[in-house]
Amino acid sequence: MNDLKKSLLFSFLILNGWSLSAQTPGTGKGISKVWVADQGNGTYKNPILNADYSDPDAVRVGDDFYMVASSFDAVPGLPVLHSKDLVNWTILTHALKRQPPFEHFEKTQHGNGVWAPAIRYHKNEFYIYYPDPDFGIYLTKAKDAAGPWSDPILVAPGKGLIDPCPLWDEDGKVYLAYAYAGSRAGIKSVLAIKELNADGTKAIDEGVIVYDGHELDPTVEGPKMYRRNGYYYMFAPAGGVSTGWQLVLRSKHIYGPYERKVVMAQGKTTVNGPHQGAWVDTQKGEDWFLHFQDKDAYGRVVHLQPMKWINDWPVIGVDNDGDGSGDPVMSYKKPNVGKSYPIATPAESDEFNDRKLGLQWQWQANPQATWSFMDVSKGTLKLYTHQIPEGAKSLWDVPNVLMQKTPADEFMATTKVSFKPNEKIENERTGLVVMGQSYAALSLMNKKDGLYLVYSVCDKANKGGTEKETVITKLKNGELYLRVSMSAGAKCRFSYSTDGKSFTPAGAEFQATPGQWIGAKLGLFATRQTQINDSGWGDYDWFRVEPLK
Repeated sequence: MNDLKKSLLFSFLILNGWSLSAQTPGTGKGISKVWVADQGNGTYKNPILNADYSDPDAVRVGDDFYMVASSFDAVPGLPVLHSKDLVNWTILTHALKRQPPFEHFEKTQHGNGVWAPAIRYHKNEFYIYYPDPDFGIYLTKAKDAAGPWSDPILVAPGKGLIDPCPLWDEDGKVYLAYAYAGSRAGIKSVLAIKELNADGTKAIDEGVIVYDGHELDPTVEGPKMYRRNGYYYMFAPAGGVSTGWQLVLRSKHIYGPYERKVVMAQGKTTVNGPHQGAWVDTQKGEDWFLHFQDKDAYGRVVHLQPMKWINDWPVIGVDNDGDGSGDPVMSYKKPNVGKSYPIATPAESDEFNDRKLGLQWQWQANPQATWSFMDVSKGTLKLYTHQIPEGAKSLWDVPNVLMQKTPADEFMATTKVSFKPNEKIENERTGLVVMGQSYAALSLMNKKDGLYLVYSVCDKANKGGTEKETVITKLKNGELYLRVSMSAGAKCRFSYSTDGKSFTPAGAEFQATPGQWIGAKLGLFATRQTQINDSGWGDYDWFRVEPLK
């Protein structure tokens, strides 16, 4: 966006009495137009985050709540979110700017990388323990949750160690609860505890299994550990991501034996799972539980449930039949945190006017400097075409795909692009993609006789599928508006426009699919098939997420 466009926009907003901090699209300060959990009347609706923040863990520090979630191979990774009231959340930062081992994550690593992390606050410092199932359990620390975060250190090397959660005990000892990934360790459905050194930076034993869930709680995982009233507690989901229940284990001794109780299940609700999460309390003494629900192509969205303690057992959700196990709620009174706070939502749209990308954006691998440029003078994101890796069969294998999570069940995303290919080569392309194990893309491509708009579908990309291309039209120039509309059931329709007003459908309806352990994502890309001494590029003026029309 140039200076004249900015000036006209700002004048329009001011004349209409709009607050720039609350309404300007794409600044990262705006409120979502497609999903707001705060209902404005003292209540909220679930999911509080209708986006793929799987395996949430959270902690309260004073009047502030902080949440982390799995990020797998997406970079920057380890998102840190912030809230004042457990309902209104924004993305604060990412604890991982690049993912180690760096060379390993220069390539796409679908489903690998950062699995379920835990965040804690100890002695005026934030700790995030996160697992990489192929390398072990890492630790990164920060004095301020906004960063900077320390370079990760490997606390417990090993394959299949997942879902860590630390506990600083009253006697000064430090423990780490964790689970095992059967795909790497050859065993699952058990929970274990390692002792760490006093700094919490190194495991000092091999670990001890403290609970076996094979008979009653298959696929038990994701332990979150706490102390209360003389008990050690492990909150852990079991029964599978989309079909299971929330389990709590308790014992008077760190190594057990542990009693078990199911404290929340789907019941008669539509909230399948409900899965892994975190217990937090408010300044006013209320207890709450954050967890996720697997919504297939939409990913693992975050819910907030009321919680209470009865006979030293937690009851999560609403226990209508009095059996000690609650059902999830879809709407409830907001947590009492002592005061009211403004509505806030994670960033979605981006006007590309800043020096850095909005915090919603993540690459499909550790990025290179030559992939993009924030052209502040023009207010555009410039994506340079980058040669696809040798052996890559589709965009599934391409690291320089820039993506964000789907923000709601229904929405449309529109972007304005100006494509300037390198005239010395053919088949450069840039465009808009809905990425998953199968994906669809609408892109501008240069050929010998000019520019074309191409619709591509790749079925079973994760299994080595290749794209099937359909030429939509030959283009007069490289300036175009690209749009994808997602309706209920994650059904997608692509369209394009030359004026930003009248859009023409492009291609057949596409059924979005999940990625590897994640939901479908929206993305931008710029690729070429050959390597010469320079590249073409796509200049993206803005990316806007709005309600369906």
